[in-house]
Amino acid sequence: MHLHSRRPVLVLQHLDADGVGFFGTWMVRQGLDFEVRNTQAGQDFPANLDGYGGLAILGGEMSANDELPSLRRAEDLIRQAFAAGKPTIGHCLGGQLMARALGCRIHPSPAPEIGWQPIVVAEDSIASEWFGHSGEHRVYQWHYEAFELPSGARCLASSDACAHQAFSIGPHLGMQFHIEVDADKVDRWSREEGSRWASARALPTVQDGVSMREGLVLHLPGHQALAERIYGRWAMGLGG
Repeated sequence: MHLHSRRPVLVLQHLDADGVGFFGTWMVRQGLDFEVRNTQAGQDFPANLDGYGGLAILGGEMSANDELPSLRRAEDLIRQAFAAGKPTIGHCLGGQLMARALGCRIHPSPAPEIGWQPIVVAEDSIASEWFGHSGEHRVYQWHYEAFELPSGARCLASSDACAHQAFSIGPHLGMQFHIEVDADKVDRWSREEGSRWASARALPTVQDGVSMREGLVLHLPGHQALAERIYGRWAMGLGG
């Protein structure tokens, strides 16, 4: 599959350390034009989506509820994208911002999920369009909060620790996990020590850095195959 869109995808990046990863690699391979705006690098998010064919929102260690102007601007762009039918995809914080923009509450997750963790995809034709098959998939997670399900959304996947792992509304997809990670991103994140992460490591849903890096060989190939499936389904709505 090779795609081309005359209108680029707008990618909203919140932190230098949370870049496009495999998502960018995939878009380049497909011939998709995209423009990244990174607020930590001093690049403001645009006021509107004029000239863009789709919207993608990356993750970040802040809470979706934090009073940051960039987060509220992201939510405004999400609402614009939905109103205009421009396919939108959210990764972790990005998925939370999608849900929040649609009126949902973002709350502490019943348990944090960090590292290579299982999700269960629903036995549902729409879920199969996005994920390829129902049942268990293993994805890379890093979240302490979770989203409620927006009105009119279909829950596509869940886990024991987090009831809503992914939702779709038409051409739009919000995810709680980081399907965009590549080996470099996992390696960097797994070496960044933090007190919140350290205090959560006793939980069965939280891995240490060594386990994450060891999991690259076992889990990354299937993870990126799943990413290709998800991104391909999302890109179907981009048009010319």
